[in-house]
Amino acid sequence: MSTEIERKYLVVDDAWRAGVTRAERYRQGYLAKTELATIRIRCAEGCATLTVKTPRRGLVRSEFDVDLPLADAEEMLATLCLGRVIDKVRHFVDFDGMTWHVDVFAGHAEGLVLAEIELDHPDQAFRTPPWAGAEVTHDLRFHNSRLALGPRQVPLSLAAVSRRRRALERAATATHRSATLTATN
Repeated sequence: MSTEIERKYLVVDDAWRAGVTRAERYRQGYLAKTELATIRIRCAEGCATLTVKTPRRGLVRSEFDVDLPLADAEEMLATLCLGRVIDKVRHFVDFDGMTWHVDVFAGHAEGLVLAEIELDHPDQAFRTPPWAGAEVTHDLRFHNSRLALGPRQVPLSLAAVSRRRRALERAATATHRSATLTATN
């Protein structure tokens, strides 16, 4: 288990490109998102991971990573993910002695560019680059899981799924009874 402490910002211009040290294409999707955890599959540069993240408490959350065979992860992305698969290029950018991640999104989120910095502790001091605009760390619209699920798809908890299934079963039973009564009359 590791701890993730990150801050996220909108990117306002391309000046960050001067500090890029490397870049990787990421494809990621979400198997589940509940009140207890978010479960993500990510493929990057011939590697694949399954990640379970707990909800944030302030800036901090726990994260569990498990390596997966790439072929298995690709199959999971193609068949098991909720919503859409996120496609982005992550650029590693040096600024003021720290490495920032600048994600340039493609596909359905094309045009969105976000910068993240991972910290060692929540109150760690750092300097915000001039190309980083408004902070969106706590703005759900900019969480990758929300981008994948889209604005019209509401993640359901297991309890909600169970309630929905029971309601559908009750409706099907009522429809069957009504059809049987009509047929016998």
